[in-house]
Amino acid sequence: MLQQSPKDLAHQGNMRGACGRINQDVINIDYHTLPVQVPENLIYKGLEDGYSLVKFDNSMMWFIVFVTYQMYYDYPPPTYLEYPILIAQDVILLLLILHYNGSLKQSLIYAVVFVVGWQLLTVQKWIIDLAMSLCTFISAGSKFAQLQCLWQSKDSGQVSALSWGMATYTCFARIYTTSVTTGDMQVLVRFIVMALLNSWVLATVLYYRKRAGEVQKKQD
Repeated sequence: MLQQSPKDLAHQGNMRGACGRINQDVINIDYHTLPVQVPENLIYKGLEDGYSLVKFDNSMMWFIVFVTYQMYYDYPPPTYLEYPILIAQDVILLLLILHYNGSLKQSLIYAVVFVVGWQLLTVQKWIIDLAMSLCTFISAGSKFAQLQCLWQSKDSGQVSALSWGMATYTCFARIYTTSVTTGDMQVLVRFIVMALLNSWVLATVLYYRKRAGEVQKKQD
């Protein structure tokens, strides 16, 4: 077995240190933006207009798939700890939606469905691998749907550029941490796709916000 030089060991130590700091930054970002994202998502997802619970359930399920995939392959917890925070956010949103729709009793049904689905994911290796692949496609479709909503409304007033900026940073950070720690290609592909689409959404939000500001100035 070849021994690594002190220079190589130092380089690996620096990479692990940087990875650890990025992991902490990502977790802190998701934790501290949770109070902002919950009310924003309630507005954006159209609670008052009867937001589709089917689409909402898909969002939560794919977060669960990602966490389960990471746990199944025994990857380091710091590389995915922000996802339990996202799941907690979606649980809060789901309970609020059910409460305002007067159907809070259905929360027990949703809990049973998610728990059973979670258990089924790890029955066979090919099931969790397939679910992870589908996770990327579904998430990408969700981003395109959000882009379409922005294109149609031409209004980004109810969308937080800060939240999308944080989401974009998180994806790029996870590209680095995944490359350094696990090198899992499925995870890398997911974060690369999400980083590009989040950047697109962020650019669209900033574009419409700038245009709205210019229109307001002309009216004044």
